[in-house]
Amino acid sequence: MTEENLQNKTDVIVVGAGPAGVSAAITVARGGKNVILVERAPFAGAKNMYGGVIYTHAAKEIFPNFEEAPIERYIAKHSYVLLSEKDSTQISYKNPEHEKKAFVAIRAKWDKWCVEQAMKEGVYFAPNTLVRELIVKEGKVCGIKTDIEEYYADIVIVADGVNSLLAKQIGLRKNIKPKNVALGVKEVIKLSKEAINKRFALEDDKGCAMEIAGEPLKNMLAMGIVYTNKDSVALGIGVSLEDLKKQKMKPYELLDKLKEHPFVADLIEGGELVEYSAHLIPEGGYNAIPELYTDGAMITGDAAGLVNNVHFEGTNLAMMSGKLAGETALAAFEHNDFSSNMLCLYAKKLENSFVLKDMKTYKDVVHLLSGRCSSFLNYYPDNINKFFNIFTCADGEPKKQKFQKFTKDFFVKRSLSELFKDAIAGIKIIFGILK
Repeated sequence: MTEENLQNKTDVIVVGAGPAGVSAAITVARGGKNVILVERAPFAGAKNMYGGVIYTHAAKEIFPNFEEAPIERYIAKHSYVLLSEKDSTQISYKNPEHEKKAFVAIRAKWDKWCVEQAMKEGVYFAPNTLVRELIVKEGKVCGIKTDIEEYYADIVIVADGVNSLLAKQIGLRKNIKPKNVALGVKEVIKLSKEAINKRFALEDDKGCAMEIAGEPLKNMLAMGIVYTNKDSVALGIGVSLEDLKKQKMKPYELLDKLKEHPFVADLIEGGELVEYSAHLIPEGGYNAIPELYTDGAMITGDAAGLVNNVHFEGTNLAMMSGKLAGETALAAFEHNDFSSNMLCLYAKKLENSFVLKDMKTYKDVVHLLSGRCSSFLNYYPDNINKFFNIFTCADGEPKKQKFQKFTKDFFVKRSLSELFKDAIAGIKIIFGILK
């Protein structure tokens, strides 16, 4: 390596200042090594978008002082809503002991705060820096090439997001298939704190996380989300790219239809739209996880497809995987070995953590649901609403006749063969989880 290259040499370079990248960088810095955190945006969080929940377990692992961060609300209530054309059924879960286990944050504020903490630990932050490619010499990743110059390091940790061009460049992953990725679109709607607390039945600064199935997302592998900020509501959907293509739908059209549903319309009435964003989400699960390491490099977070889509968990997996990548880098320096033989420790650490254990548990769920989404995400939610419509209505007509008609329609409109297929899929999901 030339003298000029040595001047541009550091111990570790991390590409991408999202939750995975900053967690890796701060872990390396705490281990006493020099680390540069590269971000293409003008500041961390400028280009990032997510559903809205961060879990305190993962946050505390990286930032023991996370309670000082710009937190919007702690989640006090989880709600699950089934929609049909006009009506809805809502199930809510509250547990006082869980009120400090998850919180809502705005990424532009949260990511910026995280990088500030990393810089206090000695991380050198380089915003406005686009990495064009990784430098590979004699089969080993040894640096990055930007628009301006080249930088070298013993290890490069790639955390550049779901469509990681750098991971593809070095052969760790292939192009994303539409069936393995979803498109998330989200609006942030400004409302007063008082209106949010009243409409979501909340107190003080407590928050609500809401997941929505059914209309207008029928016949697609899609879910809606609503999260409460201090003085705004985040409303969005995540929908399979493959289903969008088949249905010839535009994601913002689906979101508009969701906003028109009476249940959602009541929640956002009088609100002011202040933000619209879209983001790809890795949905392939455990079976689509790429190679995680090579000589001189590791990939982490969304770039590695580490999202538990059944539980809407991505940020906490990103932080923990970044931490484990950082720990692996430190171990590599202890042994002065930056080859695959050493960096395979990263994969082993992930396998022993909840990250890959949970992803393995749910590895077949999304695949099975995608084959029966018209049943589980449309037909059954619709019939649950029909049942409660009868159960809660008193109009002078005998309920026996109504329930007889409901039962008859249920089996007439859904053939026995289809019900059998649904049952088999349900059994496979349950036994797959318990296996």
